[in-house]
This record gives sequence, structure tokens and C-alpha cells, in this order.
Amino acid sequence: GAAAVIGAVRAAAINKLPVEVYGILPIVENMIAGNSYKPGDVIGSASGKSIEVKDTDAEGRLILADALFTASKLKPDHIIDLATLTGSIVSALGEYASGLFTKDDNLAADLLKSGDKTFERLWRMPFWDEFKKHLKSDIADVNNTGIRWGQSIIAGKFLENFVDKNISWAHLDIAGTGVKNDLTNYTEKYHPGFGVRLLYDYLKNIK
Repeated sequence: GAAAVIGAVRAAAINKLPVEVYGILPIVENMIAGNSYKPGDVIGSASGKSIEVKDTDAEGRLILADALFTASKLKPDHIIDLATLTGSIVSALGEYASGLFTKDDNLAADLLKSGDKTFERLWRMPFWDEFKKHLKSDIADVNNTGIRWGQSIIAGKFLENFVDKNISWAHLDIAGTGVKNDLTNYTEKYHPGFGVRLLYDYLKNIK
């Protein structure tokens, strides 16, 4: 996800697109140590909200939460995040499409159009508020995993807690498409860079 953001921002800069773009990359080491957090720990976040860690493997969303809060403080017209976030989305869509989560129909339509044009296809997933109940915690503002079922949706609802409600936002779960696969000729050896072409086309067509 972070690599795709770098690629898209660089492409926009090189081609001098007349848009103001910020790329925010929450990059950390993922290493075992004696002071690593454990299941049951409560940790803080940049937003001030506390998070109960129910699953230490759901760590990417913790740093993405801080990135989304930071992005919200910039007051942009739109926020789009990309992350290889859940195995659940791979079970649903395989290597053929990324999951699109948003409440903004116009933003969804623009991203779906760019995805079809660049063959970096998206599939809009349910994003109903009913899924929020699975993130309730007795000891923190929110827990980081919820239940097993519908995990890609629940992960998106977790992230929603850290985005300004007044800002148009879309979350792209690229866990299936963002890693090397043999779907097209440019992905046989190297990682596909999923999202760079998609975001560049989207930025190019902003009115």
C-alpha cells in the first residue's frame, strides 16, 4: 500500500497534474521483542482513542489508523487508503480485484471507472454500520479485530473510527492484488504495483 502511494504521487508529480496530493506512509518495523504488545493489551493512538488488541496479527490497521487521523487533519477533499489488509478479501475476490469500501457513491463510481480503465479492478463491498457492533470493547474505545466472519468489512469499519466523518473516504483492501501473481504479463516476476495506475488515472480525471 505504501509503495503504491509513493508510485502514484511520483507519477502525479512527474506529469505535473494540477491537483494537490499528499502521500502519508505509516512505515514501521514488524519485529518480535520482549516489549511487544500482547493480546489483551490496550494501546493508544494518535487520535487519542484507545484500542484493545485482540489479535496481534491485525497490526497493519493500527498504523493505518494513525495515518488516516493524520490525513484527516489536513482537511482534504478526499482520502483514499490502500493496504494489503486482510486474508478475508482474498477469500472473497482472489487475485482478480481489490475490495472497495466507502459510503461516498460518487467517489466509488470514479474509482470503479479508473479501475476498469487501468485493469486494476475494484469490487465495491458492503459497508453497513451493523458491523460496528463487533468492534465494541469493555476496556477500550474499540477493539482491533471483531469476529472472524466478514473480517475485511470489519477491518474497514475499524479504520472508519479514525477518519473525520465530514471527509469523503475510500479504503482499498489490496491483499489479493497487491502481491505477485500471474494474472497479467507484467506480474510474472515482480510485484504488480497495484494501485499506481488506478490512482494516477483517478487523479488525472478529477474535475
